[in-house]
Amino acid sequence: MNEQAISRPDDSPMSRPPTETLHAAEVFDGEPGCISLARSLADRFLARLVSEWTAVLGTHTRNDLMLAVSELVTNADRYSHGPYLLELEGTAERISVTVYDSSSALPVFYSPDPSRLGGHGMEIVVALCDRLTAERVPVGKRIRAEFTLSS
Repeated sequence: MNEQAISRPDDSPMSRPPTETLHAAEVFDGEPGCISLARSLADRFLARLVSEWTAVLGTHTRNDLMLAVSELVTNADRYSHGPYLLELEGTAERISVTVYDSSSALPVFYSPDPSRLGGHGMEIVVALCDRLTAERVPVGKRIRAEFTLSS
C-alpha cells in the first residue's frame, strides 16, 4: 500500500492555516480488512487536518466523513474488478473524499425507499455530503464526495 501526504512548509506562520491542501492517498487491493484500513487512513488524515490545518470538525462532521469513506470504499470493494484508490484532500474549509476504481459502471442513485433491501449506500453518501460527483475516467470511474466545514 502506498500513502502520500503533503504537509505545510516549515516557514509558514503557525498563527494562520496554510493555503495548501493536505493530501493522503492509498491503494487497496480488496483483501479482507481493506475497509478498516481505509477508515484508519481517513481517521489519521482528519487528525492531521485538525492539528496542522486548524480545521474545525465537530463530532457530527467527523462521523459523516467516516461513514462516507466506509460507503464509498465498500462500493469500490464490492463492484470493481481490481484495486481501488482512496484519496483525501482537505483544508480548514473543505474536505473531499475521492474513490477511483476499475469499473466504468456509474453508481445507481435510488430514491429513498425504506422498504428496499440494499442499495442505500449512495443514498447515504448523498445525504451526508454537500456535493457528490461520479464520472468515468480512463481507469474506470471516480466518485467524489465534498464536505464544507463550518468555522
